Amino acid sequence: MLQLIRSTTFVGQIYVMMLVIGLVFAPYAIISRHGARAACKSYSRYVFWTMRWWVGIRAEVRGEVPQGEVLIAAKHQSFLDIMMIFTALPSAKFIMKRSILWTPIIGLYAKRLECVPVDRGKRGAAIAKMVEDVEAGRANPGQLIIYSQGTRVAPGVKAPYKVGTAVLYEQLGQPCVPVATNVGVLWPRTGLRRTPGLAVVEFLPAIEPGMEREAFLAHLEDVVETRSDALMRELGYDPHGVH
Repeated sequence: MLQLIRSTTFVGQIYVMMLVIGLVFAPYAIISRHGARAACKSYSRYVFWTMRWWVGIRAEVRGEVPQGEVLIAAKHQSFLDIMMIFTALPSAKFIMKRSILWTPIIGLYAKRLECVPVDRGKRGAAIAKMVEDVEAGRANPGQLIIYSQGTRVAPGVKAPYKVGTAVLYEQLGQPCVPVATNVGVLWPRTGLRRTPGLAVVEFLPAIEPGMEREAFLAHLEDVVETRSDALMRELGYDPHGVH
């Protein structure tokens, strides 16, 4: 009961601080993309700091963090892995649902960070436009993050890896860095309870350009799921058990 109370108050205050930090940084973010990035990283670091002593969750990033222009294909379990990946990378931007652009505060920062909005069923057109903009110099290079399963997936739940990641890998011609995580065990995609433990996001060895689509997607799923399962077992959670 005490942990639930701590969790509830923790969740409440981080949403209050999202509004506060978002408004404080807004003028800087409007005139500068660097301001938007600074705001988002400041907020994420605040969350990491408070979650450590408030609910007992520590954050750790493992593996070689890419610095150049690459595709990031990440496992997505909760809001926490978004913050951890974004904070670790020097110039991250996400492929995201277009509806997020109309969300107060978050929408402003998504636009300034040059995130790529997509409509359901029109992902291919959005990706083609993004590739065109990068090649024409209208968009800044960086690390483009896509969630290969298309949404948050709870620990132990199977969900297919969507072909959009493979299409993007082919079109960009860039290395693809898989990312595994266990954060959903401690910070679930729904509910208020937060469980103490070590939340890990791990950057795995890059997949170089040139693989065929089906082989790429099969390899990506294998390495991400295998490593994510191992990270969850470090927390004493059996991803293939009965939950």
